[in-house]
Amino acid sequence: MLEQLNQYIWSYNACDASRVRSPWRHLLQILTMVGRDLKDGMITLRAMSLVYTTLLAMVPLLAVSISVLKGFGVHDQLEPTLVSLLAPLGEQSIEISARIVGFVDNMKIGVLGAVGVGLLIYTSISLIQKIESAFNYTWRLQQGRNLVQRFSDYLSVIMVGPVLIFSAVGITASLSSNQIVEFLNTLPYMNELLRLFGKLLPYVLAIAAFTFVYLLVPNTRVKFGSALYGAVIAGALWQTTGILFASFVGGSTSYTAIYSGFAILLMFMIWLYLSWIILLIGASISFYHQNSEQLQQKRIDFHLSGRLREQLALQAMVNIARAHDQRSALVPSLENLASNQRVPVAALKRMLDALQHDGLVQRSAQDPPLYLPGSSLRQIKLVDILQSARKAEDNGHNDICQSDAEVSNYLRGLEQALESHMGEESLAQFIQSFEDESRHEDSLV
Repeated sequence: MLEQLNQYIWSYNACDASRVRSPWRHLLQILTMVGRDLKDGMITLRAMSLVYTTLLAMVPLLAVSISVLKGFGVHDQLEPTLVSLLAPLGEQSIEISARIVGFVDNMKIGVLGAVGVGLLIYTSISLIQKIESAFNYTWRLQQGRNLVQRFSDYLSVIMVGPVLIFSAVGITASLSSNQIVEFLNTLPYMNELLRLFGKLLPYVLAIAAFTFVYLLVPNTRVKFGSALYGAVIAGALWQTTGILFASFVGGSTSYTAIYSGFAILLMFMIWLYLSWIILLIGASISFYHQNSEQLQQKRIDFHLSGRLREQLALQAMVNIARAHDQRSALVPSLENLASNQRVPVAALKRMLDALQHDGLVQRSAQDPPLYLPGSSLRQIKLVDILQSARKAEDNGHNDICQSDAEVSNYLRGLEQALESHMGEESLAQFIQSFEDESRHEDSLV
């Protein structure tokens, strides 16, 4: 039975445009892969790390946000918003929100001085940086934003994000005011519609917030459809988990007897942990939805041997060169190159990063970026491509392993023999040689 179910799920290929679409099997594949990622433990590990960072950075982040919110006159919405976010904690949400607001009020930004304000902003930015790191790991991204991008993007999140959140809360509160509700109740069928709207509104707001995070935080271009796909599942899971957690908190009294005054902090940390896990699960769902080819690598533990590195790098350079000279219709984006070579995007990107570091390829400024030769094809030597692939990911630590002089000399001799065998053959000559051979074989036929 289990084998039949497994065959039913994985016999579908979402990348095959010629087949009839099956959203249900696609969803099952995505959930299976996310479950495997959860089992590997990295999602839970990063969620725990984010809980610790959140506890340290929450008050400074709110202090910076309030300084912005005061300019818009909505800073009084802080405590009601915290109460709504911590609603799964039940009656304790009011006490925890009041304590957080008390801590924030005790922070006098005006008397901190330049160093204090700098540390305040740094603590706030460190939280966002760690969130980005967790999302980049989920999206198999090796590089984060540069310093300039971090400064602009992080400050926009700190400054604009709270304004949007509290504005949404204010709009929700105004919609639920007595006068508006009384007027709408006089209209036909509006009583039932308002009741349904009141139940759906928290889900809609959670999905909108998650979509915004999935679009903005990863250091890559996330398609809106994929961000929304992950946000719908994560938002529904977050709201449902909140209801279940509130029922657990309200129906259990033993933890209060055991932990006494620490019970509030314990429940708060557990809810933060669950929230971060759900947020990262949604990010993983968005990743697999946008990169459906990753689903076909489900059984492959893709570690690159030396031979595979050289093969990936050389074939990628050939594909990029042929696309550049218009000898191929392949659009040399990362996804297209990986699909052409039938390898995971993350594996090929590691090789392309090494080639880019050595100046053999470069990325265009368009979105998504295309890969171009780093110089003339006649100046790019085959031996340089293979050497770049061989030393990829050693991060300059090639001397960290102890070896005898005889071993080092022997390996150096192999490298020299390789260079001597390949000579000065360029990438252009290599491509021309096998194209001439192909034309010769066609003429014989």
